[in-house]
Amino acid sequence: MRIQVPFFRADLNAQEVEEVVATLRSGWLTSGPKVRRFEQEFAATVGAPYAVAVNSCTAALHLAVEALGLKPGQAVLVPTMTFATTAEVVRYMGAIPVLVDCEPLTTNMDLDDAARKLAQLKSEPLASTLTEDIQLVGIIPVHVGGMMMNIDAVQSFSAADGLWAIEDAAHAFPAAWRRSPDEPWQQCGEGTAAVTCFSFYANKTITTGEGGMAVTHDAEVAERMRLMSLHGLSHDAWERYSGGGWDYRIIAPGYKYNLTDIAAGIGIHQLARAEQMRWQREDIARRYLEALGDVEELELPAKDENRIHSWHLFPIRLRLERLLINRNVFIEKLKQSDVGCSVHWRPLHLHPYYQETFGWRPEDFPVATALWERLVSLPIFPGMRDNELAHVVHTVRRLCAQYAR
Repeated sequence: MRIQVPFFRADLNAQEVEEVVATLRSGWLTSGPKVRRFEQEFAATVGAPYAVAVNSCTAALHLAVEALGLKPGQAVLVPTMTFATTAEVVRYMGAIPVLVDCEPLTTNMDLDDAARKLAQLKSEPLASTLTEDIQLVGIIPVHVGGMMMNIDAVQSFSAADGLWAIEDAAHAFPAAWRRSPDEPWQQCGEGTAAVTCFSFYANKTITTGEGGMAVTHDAEVAERMRLMSLHGLSHDAWERYSGGGWDYRIIAPGYKYNLTDIAAGIGIHQLARAEQMRWQREDIARRYLEALGDVEELELPAKDENRIHSWHLFPIRLRLERLLINRNVFIEKLKQSDVGCSVHWRPLHLHPYYQETFGWRPEDFPVATALWERLVSLPIFPGMRDNELAHVVHTVRRLCAQYAR
């Protein structure tokens, strides 16, 4: 029997379907009571007093940089090893993303490289276009794959240079970190940054199809984000049509970023199952680690006893010096065997826009430049069947054996 393993498969159950149907029958489909409930329950789950539900993590990040006052010409430290979103929201504001290399083990932002680039920026141009008169105001770390960075290190780095920090936590729910085994866990979003932004895209650890959430401990930041998420209106449609008065005022030229009650209805039940689904992902990761641990042609993801890993991704690294084929051919062979996969990511400095606009070169980011050619993300999702996992493991092992030097 032919086994086809997708890169991801959404885990939706009857409760979520019933909630969507109930929303459709209610007659109120856009932002309303279910969005409010989702926000309240999500905030309580991560330990933050304020949550703003929006239609994507991109929207959450954009609202966050706007609320913190990012202005044209200012600069923000952004990891080169990330998706387009993290840097493009900086560009939305007319500001400049200063790219930073990644750590070799986790692929998270390398704060030592960030410090080097800061020091260099004070004495000479960076990437031929970034000069010492640029005002650096913030940092946007990314928890790649769901492995959180050292929050103490991020906060110390930010405080030393007077920077605000926004977490791109698109992969990191539910996730946590601690300083040591003797210290308590701190949830991602539990005061870990000025604003923490999550994604509920279809393949994320919980999904609303499309969607996102920003959490913060700052009431004024939360209010500004909520205001700007719906055209800068003084109050939203649900308030106007549910007895709050028909009139409104435009306070600022905002955006159309609101989440719908249809999406929130899914999210409410996904949220209730979030930890259960994380356990399933963790179990799959453990089985991958055990089954592939002796394959000399691979490097497997790092583990850390001081992290609760969300396991959004399971990225392996090919030891190309031990293989006769490159990463792209390896991926093609996986697909020919019906194993879905992806790459996270082509670093930003290797995209035409960032090369042509800012003059970044591959040698400016030696770790990310070398790593990305070795990266392959294997399927990992709740509900992954035993025969699917076995097929992935068998295929990866077979390819490594077949093309070993």
